[in-house]
Amino acid sequence: MTVVRHGFAGALPPEHRERLLGLAHETSFPAEIRIFDEDGEADRFWIIRSGRVALDIHIPGRGPVVVETIGDDELLGWSWMFEPYRWHLGAQTRSPVRAYEFDAKQVRDARDADPAFGLALTDCVAQVVARRLKAARLRLLDLYAVGGTEDGGSRA
Repeated sequence: MTVVRHGFAGALPPEHRERLLGLAHETSFPAEIRIFDEDGEADRFWIIRSGRVALDIHIPGRGPVVVETIGDDELLGWSWMFEPYRWHLGAQTRSPVRAYEFDAKQVRDARDADPAFGLALTDCVAQVVARRLKAARLRLLDLYAVGGTEDGGSRA
């Protein structure tokens, strides 16, 4: 398996990165396919190797609205780490995607068995949550401003 040295996995110390990637298997998705829906069961997650995925939120009366688009070496899905293990956003590919896929329970078990690994992993996931929360907040402010766009892009 290729060693990732940047992005989400690259933020982990080398021994924890190797441990995490040892739990992965490679997968792919075609363009324009729904990977998961908001409030669905978060039983797996991915590190994107290549491609683009739009993260969206369902807004009553509007349907799904893109709040962020992520790509290479980014974590897709963090809801698997925190109870009740339900997706907070939805995800749809924008291009063909290659990714490392992880079984959430297997990774949580590894996290619980090794406190140092668990702390490093939780810290990296928390950083992703903080960035995504900020991006979603800014996107929703942009969306509800006069002339906001609905494609996840900037008005500028």
